[in-house]
Amino acid sequence: MGLKSYKPTSPGTRGKTVINHNEVVTRNKPEKSLVVGLRKKGGRNNTGKITVRHQGGGNKRLYRIIDFKRNKIDIPAKVSALEYDPNRSAYIALLTYVDGEKSYIIAPQGLRVGDKVISSENAEISIGNCLPLGNIPVGTFIHNIELVRGNGAVISRSAGTASQIVAKEGGYAHVRLTSGEIRKIHLDCRATIGQVGNLDHENVNLGKAGTKRYLGIRPTVRGSAMNPIDHPHGGGEGKAKIGHAGPLTPWGKPTLGYKTRNKKKISNKFIIKRRK
Repeated sequence: MGLKSYKPTSPGTRGKTVINHNEVVTRNKPEKSLVVGLRKKGGRNNTGKITVRHQGGGNKRLYRIIDFKRNKIDIPAKVSALEYDPNRSAYIALLTYVDGEKSYIIAPQGLRVGDKVISSENAEISIGNCLPLGNIPVGTFIHNIELVRGNGAVISRSAGTASQIVAKEGGYAHVRLTSGEIRKIHLDCRATIGQVGNLDHENVNLGKAGTKRYLGIRPTVRGSAMNPIDHPHGGGEGKAKIGHAGPLTPWGKPTLGYKTRNKKKISNKFIIKRRK
């Protein structure tokens, strides 16, 4: 898998790079039984107010139903295809179980069409297999990690991410996340062996503003370019300083490095070491 670059025939193609999906993707159309329509909300809540700025537009997508729980225990499956998913940075793999059922999973690096995977407590420590943390050796790289048993994977799901088990103690595994944070996760929670694929995703240069619009991301205006009524950074003649002790959000709250995590959050006790 590599990056594809373009000749600078226009300002939009100068420096633009895309991932050559054809080196990985073996099927272009998704499995019909595993897709649903995806209705866009454009950052608005149920009253129509914009609660998340800079969202709207973008290409139409179908949502691929991903099996984050891997709850077909002890039933082997074969990798039928590797596909592109417009809803996430990682590729997805189509599994066909021996009983005929099909499902999608996040495709780890190194998984190939024809490989056999299984979700089992006694599964081998090989790429794509899903096991409880208690049965995975210390030092193993994992992804698709549950935080609550049976709720499905919520950690290490994006392209190139991988966590590592660094210790086990008192019914918990100490897992080092991609961010550098070390967190205690119960040994009964499940995880998948390996690193999420599509490692080159972080190296892509979009090249032009229009590509951002295809993704459903609208323009972002600097606060210093606004009027004082619109933003705390606004106003002034020429280029003006912030005018406050530190940078603020449009609503006057501290930002850019200001810690917003609740100090009384119940899961704080599971964090051994904060992220970098």
